[in-house]
Amino acid sequence: MSITSISASATSAALTALTAEDKNTLRTAAYGAVSLLAAADAAGSPHKIATHGSIALNSATGPVGYVLAEKSKIKGLYGKSVAELADHVLPALTAAMTLLKKQDQAEAANFRGIITIAMESATQARKGAPSPAMTEMTRKITGALDAA
Repeated sequence: MSITSISASATSAALTALTAEDKNTLRTAAYGAVSLLAAADAAGSPHKIATHGSIALNSATGPVGYVLAEKSKIKGLYGKSVAELADHVLPALTAAMTLLKKQDQAEAANFRGIITIAMESATQARKGAPSPAMTEMTRKITGALDAA
């Protein structure tokens, strides 16, 4: 058996263990984190923040990378305010980490790294230093990841 087929079968096994609801939770958490950062900088360049953060998510690897790359509607990314969006996203971040820690510690670490890179990419898309609102949102996102 070649290394390629071992990697492919390991990825397939990890993906089949995730339900459609699990995958939606991962996507809601990841894309929601980027959405929260964009919303926190509404007066700046939210479209650039969302674009850079989404590109980072689309660059993810491993089983989580496959889940994030799936083309499907992401449920839970709605709200009339940042507070309503946060009510969906922050618990999804904690749930995603809890789920992945139960299944595979390495994938949990991978997911946390993916979110961290997406936050850094989103923050760097802004000219100058991050706004206080973005800094606080980053703290809340990190706190939700750590809560698992």
